[in-house]
Amino acid sequence: MFVLVITQAASTVLSGDVAELMVVGLFFNAVAAFSTYLVLLRPDRNRWPLVAWAAGFFGWHVTGLLTLAGVATTGLDAVFTVGGDPRLSILYQVVLTVLAGFAVHLLLPRPTKA
Repeated sequence: MFVLVITQAASTVLSGDVAELMVVGLFFNAVAAFSTYLVLLRPDRNRWPLVAWAAGFFGWHVTGLLTLAGVATTGLDAVFTVGGDPRLSILYQVVLTVLAGFAVHLLLPRPTKA
């Protein structure tokens, strides 16, 4: 989850978007990093808020991947484009989708052995 948050924050800073969008993006990444820290601090506590957060990241990047690949028309092409390069943008969305998917998988509670 930390790798996901760091990658997302770096992308936000390097995107060159409007300053307000950067601040919002960095705020969301800070919240994700703090919630990850809280789970690591007390791993026996409820993980569901962090699982939901990672699932939201996963859904967002799947939407970006589908938008950039032309499968879905969302009108958000400019939001999902990184550095104006379509190939880099698709690669970025693929990497973040996989990282978010693994984060959800790893954060889900495991069944207890009887």
